[in-house]
Amino acid sequence: MSNIVVVDNGGGLIKAGLGGERNPAVVIPNCLYRPLSSKKFLHPTTTFSSSTEDLTSAAIRRPIDRGYLINPDLQRDIWSHLFNSVLHVTPSNSSLLLTEPLFTLTSIQRTTDELVFEDFGFSSLVVADSPSLVHLYETSRRPYGLVSQAQCSLVVDCGFSFTHVAPVFQNYTLNYGVKRIDLGGKALTNYLKELVSYRAINVMDETLLMDDVKEKLCFVSLDVERDLQIARGKDNIFRCTYVLPDGVTHTKGFVKDPEVAKRHLALTDGASPSEAAETKKESDQLEVTDRMSERKRLDLTKNEFDLTNERFLVPEMIFQPADLGMNEAGLAECIVRAVNACHHYLHPVLYQSIILTGGSTLFPRFVERLEKDLRPLVPDDYQINITTQEDPILGVWRGGSLLASSPDYESMRITKAEYEELGSARCRRRFFR
Repeated sequence: MSNIVVVDNGGGLIKAGLGGERNPAVVIPNCLYRPLSSKKFLHPTTTFSSSTEDLTSAAIRRPIDRGYLINPDLQRDIWSHLFNSVLHVTPSNSSLLLTEPLFTLTSIQRTTDELVFEDFGFSSLVVADSPSLVHLYETSRRPYGLVSQAQCSLVVDCGFSFTHVAPVFQNYTLNYGVKRIDLGGKALTNYLKELVSYRAINVMDETLLMDDVKEKLCFVSLDVERDLQIARGKDNIFRCTYVLPDGVTHTKGFVKDPEVAKRHLALTDGASPSEAAETKKESDQLEVTDRMSERKRLDLTKNEFDLTNERFLVPEMIFQPADLGMNEAGLAECIVRAVNACHHYLHPVLYQSIILTGGSTLFPRFVERLEKDLRPLVPDDYQINITTQEDPILGVWRGGSLLASSPDYESMRITKAEYEELGSARCRRRFFR
């Protein structure tokens, strides 16, 4: 068999490499960007969080919107750079395993097939959905676990563009049980930009910067009412400061006092605001005094802003979108609806085999909050067990790598000759469930 190139083509990040490997060869943003210092759009060579250049007010062009391919010309440009300059593969001697969102429109599927076979000339193609690949990876990782023995799981994929809750049975995603929330990492960053712009400083053009703020400082609240009360008080343990890049001494933004930013982690579930004040007092006493001179110097620049309740209100969108005026069910309710759409024999095992994947599940206390929201909605005699992946960003790709090295791969693929003879629509039937 020729080389099998595995591409998890996400709305935020592309994870790409050769089948059979444990990790992708490259993880890069699925976009072109133009920093203020450049007159043309550039290809990212690494993730923006690890980049050293000044990305203040950088413009971004993405080929995928709300999970679906809307700009095939841009995607062709990005893939061309990926295959030729990064992976150094020859498409005509390679097979492609590509991830595609559930319920992709036929017109988009046809456009994707044209890119793969006509523009790049791959010898064959397999299209897979994220939930089935996550399930495959988890069964291989825990061969004696419940997911492997029951061959059944409920995959909760909180990605860049949206959140899907998908029941998987014997490596097949049960499409009739899939539920979707039109919220992902992109919407959370946009909401954070609005909150900070309204309260502190205009950051509406600072998408990459606010992505960094979100990833470093946001967390999931276990008791929103209590935490809002704490945030309104004088002893606010959530307050922390983010320093903006100045383009001279530092080209990246950073958290001013990382230890102060972590004070909320000492707050236990069920703690009252008065106990939170005591937590703040103790953590204040532990602060290192030799930071004072640096803090005063930074304060003089005014090149910074404070965050308080924004830190937990942003991830709260996933759990209670209705509170923010969105006509969407929260994640816990979405899970219950997905389970109820399946045969009742599957209900107990689905609740015991919930698998979290996607970058938006990385917020601290995500699992605890989901368990807390789910418990009142699930019958008392059912157990709830939520598993997080080793690396929620790479889980889908690793499942694809496993599939590429399995004996089943050969029978799943459609060849370039079949595509040319039968066309996209008839070839795609091989991937239908």
